[in-house]
Amino acid sequence: MTPRVFLITGCSTGFGNELAKIVLQNGDYVVATARNSSKLSLDGANESNTLLVDLDVTDPNSIESAFDAALKKFNRIDVVVNNAGFGLGGEFEALSDKQIRKQMEVNFFGLVNVTRKAMEVMRDQKPSGGVIQQVTSIGGQVGVANFSIYNASKWAVEGFTEAIAKEVKPEWGIKFTLIEPGGFRTDWAGRSMEFAERHPAYDHMNTKETMAARHGNQAGDPTKGAKAFYELAVMKDPPLRCVVGTDAYKLMKQKMETYAENLKKFEKLSNSTDVDGYQAPS
Repeated sequence: MTPRVFLITGCSTGFGNELAKIVLQNGDYVVATARNSSKLSLDGANESNTLLVDLDVTDPNSIESAFDAALKKFNRIDVVVNNAGFGLGGEFEALSDKQIRKQMEVNFFGLVNVTRKAMEVMRDQKPSGGVIQQVTSIGGQVGVANFSIYNASKWAVEGFTEAIAKEVKPEWGIKFTLIEPGGFRTDWAGRSMEFAERHPAYDHMNTKETMAARHGNQAGDPTKGAKAFYELAVMKDPPLRCVVGTDAYKLMKQKMETYAENLKKFEKLSNSTDVDGYQAPS
């Protein structure tokens, strides 16, 4: 089988780094990107199977250059993994406008721009098609105290991706998967995280302390998580959404049960607003 070409954002640590290694272990090719790709080191990498490229998702020119370099070397791109992102912690009232905008620039607008380029490449290449994986979070489905804007960025990606998955022509062969990890022992809750200064009214919570206690004690193994990402990428018919991690699975199950109960509870109210005599189109 012809090796698949993966382009992965945010490969310096965590899922991106682990996935790049797994791609190579499986005999596929990787375009591993980071803001400073010269610092990347991947087991099994060589001139024929790996391209290291600088990519800053907040810079459209950087995105364009990275894709151009990937196509120049490998002639096509089969899987794009939007993994770059970071967590912003703190009470909403403590977050500055600058922090809020940076969170959205990286986690949402950066991903949107990479996705736009990926779709263009996958539609135009011969044969057309590919998989675009959006690494969101269980926080893209479940709100978490002290992560309001992080949640907002991930929920935005969820809605955006669900919509564009309905826009592409089936014959283009472009598939989308929203990957929703729970807690994993990556750098997300450690060095990578940014925090607001504490708001004096919120003396009942301390995000830095909470995350410091959690860092390194999460249920998820990053290598096993990345293997799940790879398995989803090579499936013939990947799902639109997949939670990854026992904690994420449990939270998602609880949310779906609560949603179903709530939908039933307010069924009469929800269905009370039609114009008299209205007939829904068949």
